[in-house]
Amino acid sequence: MKYLFTAILFSGIFISPAFAQDVSNPSLIIDTIEIPADEFNRVLREAPIVELDDIHALSWQVTVDNNLSYAHPNGNAIFRIYDQESLDEFIEVGMGSQPDNKFWVAVQTPKEGYVVVHRDLERGWYPQAKSIISYTERAGLTVNNGARIVVTNLDIGTFGVDSYSVHGLGGSTDPPSVNSGSLIVEFLSGDPTKNVLALFPFYIAAGVGVVVGLLFLTKKRS
Repeated sequence: MKYLFTAILFSGIFISPAFAQDVSNPSLIIDTIEIPADEFNRVLREAPIVELDDIHALSWQVTVDNNLSYAHPNGNAIFRIYDQESLDEFIEVGMGSQPDNKFWVAVQTPKEGYVVVHRDLERGWYPQAKSIISYTERAGLTVNNGARIVVTNLDIGTFGVDSYSVHGLGGSTDPPSVNSGSLIVEFLSGDPTKNVLALFPFYIAAGVGVVVGLLFLTKKRS
């Protein structure tokens, strides 16, 4: 019995990764875009709303890699993602220039309007790290600024991303916000229920647990 348990345990260790490597999630969607610096040197009303190739719904993650070189200490780079149902519903992330690196997250919904849910005036984001915006229908919205989670499980209802916009100027007479560089954004989404074998390692763990229980009972009775 001791050897049987050892064999099952090691089969879980060696077989599970093999399945994890061979089986992919057929619903997985990835869109990566690179937004050049000039796109941020415009006011909001002149910022085009760009449609994505795919709709990211149910469960999604947006990774923001800020490689922009700002033109002055008051420069901003503002990134918005819009809900597929209405352009009046969006999530906004603002990233200010060095050395303050101010950072804010705002959400607009029909019920609440425009609400800033997080703001850091100093050391709000980190050039060496990526900021992450994530969402699931059950857990809501979570935002990580590259060093810590700053928004946790915020209920924003159902939100599927299908477009984005960027801007950086508060007024048409403002000086340019950004000199050079780019903002690289990755959109990732998928439905984990489409991957039937994704839970295979958990089945192995459950089987090992049953064997352990049986061995314990057998030993106790003997």
